[in-house]
Amino acid sequence: MKRGAKLLVQVAGATLGIAVLVTLGDLVAIYTDVASLQIIRLISGIIGFGLGILLVPQMVAGMLGGLRRLSADALATTLIGALIGLTASALLAYPLSFLSSPLRIVAPIAAAICITYLAITIMHDRPHDFMEWVKSIRPISTATPPVTGIVDTNTPTRKSILLDTSVIIDGRITDISKTGFLTASLMVPNFVLNELQYIADSGDALRRKRGRRGLEVLNVLQAECPIPLEITDIDVSEVREVDSKLVALARHLSVPIMTNDYNLNRVAGLQGVTVLNLNDLANAVKAAYLPGEELTVKVIQEGREHGQGVGYLEDGTMVVIEEGRYHLNRMLEVIVTKVLQTSAGRMIFAKIVE
Repeated sequence: MKRGAKLLVQVAGATLGIAVLVTLGDLVAIYTDVASLQIIRLISGIIGFGLGILLVPQMVAGMLGGLRRLSADALATTLIGALIGLTASALLAYPLSFLSSPLRIVAPIAAAICITYLAITIMHDRPHDFMEWVKSIRPISTATPPVTGIVDTNTPTRKSILLDTSVIIDGRITDISKTGFLTASLMVPNFVLNELQYIADSGDALRRKRGRRGLEVLNVLQAECPIPLEITDIDVSEVREVDSKLVALARHLSVPIMTNDYNLNRVAGLQGVTVLNLNDLANAVKAAYLPGEELTVKVIQEGREHGQGVGYLEDGTMVVIEEGRYHLNRMLEVIVTKVLQTSAGRMIFAKIVE
């Protein structure tokens, strides 16, 4: 079968070479006398036969070798891109055939090569966008809607939330899941689990401690929390970095990411992925204080400006107290003068009650 396939490729290459070179010979003959037309065709055919039978099999073998090295997803996107490009080229071939010679011969071939290459490149760069577009196409359904109250057990009744490495190491997700506010299941990809294991095996003592804490948090989530925890082996083969894999997987599954990583938050938001930031949640549930309210705060350190002292409320909110540096390590009754919301959290400015 291999010999037969090789023979077919050689015959096809020779035929293609003869056709192309004879066509080029005809174009050259336009500018010569008619008597030399047959000679030009004969020479072009011989050259085309030689080039076709030698070069085309090597080109086909190279293409097949490249296709074998592609992953299943990359191969699918390549074939889809080629199909789209060839279809568009076929639609353009008819209007281009009305051009004057030799453009009516060269233009369709050039258009087919360029459009097919462009379609394959776009499909390789943005496969998930294409899949999301396909999913968004819904045929108009004439089926009767299901009766209210009947739940199909084969359809998931809740969505999932992807957990980032940083939010697992943080540990607050266990307390949040125990409260019952989360209704979606939690999902941890294997590549995040592998990163946690890599951190836990690190030679640096602090990183090793953080990695082991993350693994302990996952054990608590699986054993004690009411929210289901799923370890999935879904991977994104064309992406290498963990954060990029997480964003691509979230887009593919149409699920949000829970994190407290500022950079991942921004990158995911730019790509249209919903982000659940634990720091934003922590700031949102902090008690609200208005100017004029009185607080009791212990001054623990000096502030950045002259005379300022700094203390903290039980929820971690920073309180900057005027003239507080002169009362270090003392409990003070203060009155709120201003509340400032920053990217790092909420900050309260106050002065000592006279």
